[in-house]
Amino acid sequence: MLHINDLTYRIGGRDILSNASAHVPAGHKVGVVGRNGAGKSTLLRLILGEISGDGGSIRYARRARLGMVSQEAPGGPQTLLDNVLEADTERTALLAEADTATDPDRIGEIHQRLLDIEAHSAPARAASILAGLGFDEAAQGRALSEFSGGWRMRVALAAILFAAPDLLLLDEPTNYLDLEGTLWLEDFLRRYPHTVLLVSHDRDLLNNAVTAILHVDNGDLTLYRGGYDTFEATRRERQEQQERLRLRQDASRKHMQAFVDRFRYQANKARQAQSRLKALSRMQPIAEAAADPSVNFRFPEPDELRSPIISVDRAAVGYELDVPILKGLDLRIDSKDRIALLGRNGNGKSTLAKLIEGRLDAMSGDVRRGGKLRTGFFAQHLIEDLEPKDTPVSHLQRILPDLKEAALRARLGTFGLIQDKAETAVEHLSGGERARLVLALITAKAPHLLILDEPTNHLDVDARQALVQALNDFSGAVLLISHDRHLLELTTDRLWLVADGQVTPWEGDIDDYRRMSLRSEASKEGNQGSEKDRKAARRANAKNRQRLAPLRKIVKAAEQKMSKLQLEQARIAKALADPALYQESPAKLANLNQERARMEKDFAAAEAAWLEAEEELDAAQA
Repeated sequence: MLHINDLTYRIGGRDILSNASAHVPAGHKVGVVGRNGAGKSTLLRLILGEISGDGGSIRYARRARLGMVSQEAPGGPQTLLDNVLEADTERTALLAEADTATDPDRIGEIHQRLLDIEAHSAPARAASILAGLGFDEAAQGRALSEFSGGWRMRVALAAILFAAPDLLLLDEPTNYLDLEGTLWLEDFLRRYPHTVLLVSHDRDLLNNAVTAILHVDNGDLTLYRGGYDTFEATRRERQEQQERLRLRQDASRKHMQAFVDRFRYQANKARQAQSRLKALSRMQPIAEAAADPSVNFRFPEPDELRSPIISVDRAAVGYELDVPILKGLDLRIDSKDRIALLGRNGNGKSTLAKLIEGRLDAMSGDVRRGGKLRTGFFAQHLIEDLEPKDTPVSHLQRILPDLKEAALRARLGTFGLIQDKAETAVEHLSGGERARLVLALITAKAPHLLILDEPTNHLDVDARQALVQALNDFSGAVLLISHDRHLLELTTDRLWLVADGQVTPWEGDIDDYRRMSLRSEASKEGNQGSEKDRKAARRANAKNRQRLAPLRKIVKAAEQKMSKLQLEQARIAKALADPALYQESPAKLANLNQERARMEKDFAAAEAAWLEAEEELDAAQA
């Protein structure tokens, strides 16, 4: 389907792609991954023909239709549904011609072609896609101009999905989606009948919606079979093998060089020395496996506060007088809580976050906060509000004026803004680097509660994993809104559902929510069953979630205990790897060995408890 041969592309004399080649068979769904700035978006633009390469070629089937979401959000008085329908240009042209054609034969051809492309079902298909991306029937009939830019970008995504090109190119399509929209898109792409190239940093999307991974790295393209986890494991294996080969080659080079240095001027050994010199010149050095030092985050640790740090009692909140978005709120946040907010965009998740943070006052009821409570709030607008001409150091200095520049740089370094990045004007930083800066700014004063509203939109996979680790190491509370299922699953242990003006505990896990969300969309699309049946199904699902909730909590607790023990084992292993320990601290060495044995025993017990709980849960689900 797609052949990329020896492709080279340069910007300002720097190679973004250098003699890169890859082949994507027809019908394959391929995730395109790589660090920020590696050239992923550039590759899509090259394939689409928006820019030209400096060498090599890109080939695909002659009549293949290519499609990519426009960078500009659609606007104007046109309705959402009409805008999506117009994306099928052949259908639009045939319908226009049918209104004016007079030749009977041509009229027959037009109607036959309309039948062939199932034009009669197009409005239902377009409406189904819009519904999956969060637009109900009423919204689909409204004008584009009534929606914000983010919602209109969803319409642009709906249009290209409806057009169903032979080669679908998607560049971070989840950036404007909520969790529900992301789950729907994952399911849609899995069933998509044509070829897909998907640039994304969403690990779950890359695991569940694609069949291969195309890695863009150091100007090269490498295709790996399987999803992201398989790619990561395979690549790690290759890197380890490369490092072993490099060390072996270095040893061989040193041995050969030593022979040359020793015998090159001795007549009886000169020929052998010369042959070794030639062998050394032909030996291509193996590059050291690159490690990115900038993907480790560390949040400052807050002092402890007595729980609850926030309590909400019979509160209502909204933006207009007497028009609450959420009401009847009875909530409590403790000092160690890890809470994720579920629910479609527009249901009030961000409104609740602003109420808890104190940016919105309650319209009624009480909101009580700990007297010394400090909060850190991450929102997308903060990235846009950064001063473009200022550097990260100057931004942080305004918050921590008493710190010296070296200390400010050290703080920024814990968020990957190392070396010259700390002194680079914000306007020249990437989106991911700006997001890291905002994380550094909101945590500068060691908040007790982190409120994160879609923190991963600009972060690559490595940075997202660093955020997971930092949140798990953080000793304060976390309230998280995200469409990244991987982040939610690994960092939160309580789920609140924001829907129908209420906030209620969700007793299941993220997988339960995913199944419920997809069933809900299928029900909307098919309009199957009576309202009575749907209510009965919802009651049955709620009862089932309630029945399984205690077992799920036991499994979750066992997993968390295993995770903590693994961190302890890693700490001990790191300490035992220090050569100085064996000569300078024999007593400490003995203690560490005893601790290691105890940890191994505790881990084995925790693993056995986890397996038992998993078996009970599986049996209950069956």
